[in-house]
Parts: sequence; structure tokens; C-alpha cells
Amino acid sequence: MAYTLLIVEPREQRGQRTEEEGRAVYGRMLEFAGKLQARGVLRAAESLASDKDGVRLQKRDGESRLVDGPFAEAKEMIGGFFLLDVDTRDEAVAIAAECPAAEWCTVEVRKVGPCFT
Repeated sequence: MAYTLLIVEPREQRGQRTEEEGRAVYGRMLEFAGKLQARGVLRAAESLASDKDGVRLQKRDGESRLVDGPFAEAKEMIGGFFLLDVDTRDEAVAIAAECPAAEWCTVEVRKVGPCFT
């Protein structure tokens, strides 16, 4: 069964770290991903660049509209994700508790599934 750990971080957090501090926390996340891979539960993991250069697309009445960032309506952004292959939600939550990012962010656990249920 697939679960996603979404790393939800305060938007301004990255800018408050020195490069050295940023590299240190990124290294911890890479180590965490390596351990998950060694356990055979990691399908994919990626860090996402800041949303300040992101863009959103909306299509309404057949017309596409791009909305550039930063997106002021949100105080947080998705900073990355881990896609897991585990048997239960409890197992996914236990893995989320091991995630270093839980110390400075929120780790949201979501089951992968169709959007119609």
C-alpha cells in the first residue's frame, strides 16, 4: 500500500538558515531516505525547490491562466516528499516519526488513492 509523507514547511524557514545549516539538514534527510531504501519501503523521495519561482496553472471555461508565486495565501509550502510502500497507516506514521524534518516542519501522512473516494 502506498503512503506519502509530505514535508510541510514554513515558507520563510529556508531563508533563515545559513547555507551550512541548510546543507546539514539536507544531509540528514538524505541519510533518512537511504535508511528507508535499505529497509525496502522507499519508492521515491524528492526535495522541492522553494515555491517563490513556482507557478500555478488554472483552467477555467477552456482558458488557461498562470499564477506566479510567491503564493501569499499560504504560510507553508510543500518542501518535499517520500513515497512509501508499507502495509498500514500505522507503519507510515511510525516512519514519519523517524523523519528528521518532523523536528522543524510538519510531516503529513497521506494514503495514495483515487480522488473519487
